[in-house]
Amino acid sequence: MMAATLFSLVFLLAAPFWLLMIVAPTWSWTRRIVGSPLIVVPPILVYAILVLTHLSTVLPAVANPTLAGIQALLGTPAGAAAGWAHFIAFDLFVGRWIYLDSRQRGLHPVLMAPVLLLTILLAPLGLLVYLGVRLVPRRRDPAGAPGVRSESPVPEPGHAPA
Repeated sequence: MMAATLFSLVFLLAAPFWLLMIVAPTWSWTRRIVGSPLIVVPPILVYAILVLTHLSTVLPAVANPTLAGIQALLGTPAGAAAGWAHFIAFDLFVGRWIYLDSRQRGLHPVLMAPVLLLTILLAPLGLLVYLGVRLVPRRRDPAGAPGVRSESPVPEPGHAPA
């Protein structure tokens, strides 16, 4: 019963942050809220509750992982709920990084919305697509606004342009 409740709860804890990043990406409060890495704490706490209350089952499966052992663990309500909470926490962490990095790079929110949506649904593929988007060189138009393509790449976060 507890596993089913926590399974249902965990995405609801992350959904407001995804909504902000996708629907209100330029709102000043979105940057403030999503700027904190603490937004991933609620799903992590759900994960911790599930794992710590079933540690005698979880620890052997992850300490010496085998396909059969992981399959057996994930085949239980608590194991599936813990796996889901793990996905939600790390997907949100990756989505947060994508959002912050894309804002710093000046990528248009219309471009980023489907990437973030893909990250919610299939995070590794969303990350892969975003890493591909980052490879596209950017330029600045004559007015200084970010453009679409350029011969000079945007500097990495924390590095000043040359």
